[in-house]
Amino acid sequence: MKIEILGTGCPKCAQLLANAEQAVREAGVQAEIVKVTELTEIVKRGVMITPALAVDGVVRSAGKVPGAEEIKRLFPGG
Repeated sequence: MKIEILGTGCPKCAQLLANAEQAVREAGVQAEIVKVTELTEIVKRGVMITPALAVDGVVRSAGKVPGAEEIKRLFPGG
């Protein structure tokens, strides 16, 4: 699974990254977590409000910082 944190590096983006890492640990799944900070790439994905979270290329959350429990529900089969 690939998890992407889309944002320019603001404190909310950092919190979303930490929450995603926690969700992966708690769920016991294998995942690659990457940060996407290039604004043109973020907009190309249709995201207008950051931070955003994408799972396997699909934007699942934007404009908020979901907690680890909510992020786990966004995983495939979650």
